[in-house]
Amino acid sequence: MAKKVAIDQDECIGCETCVELCKNVFAFNDDEAKAYVIDEDAVDEECVEEAIGSCPAECISCE
Repeated sequence: MAKKVAIDQDECIGCETCVELCKNVFAFNDDEAKAYVIDEDAVDEECVEEAIGSCPAECISCE
């Protein structure tokens, strides 16, 4: 079973680090100034783990 990637929208500060690291998993909503998940079943776990570790708001999870 694939892990699900999520971003806590209430905690996201809009730094776009996750988007820069994993363009195939995350995107940025300019209207809300927050990142969001475009592929919650991301297969690039290494990239997602790097995004989780780099997120200053610690709002990305993968379960």
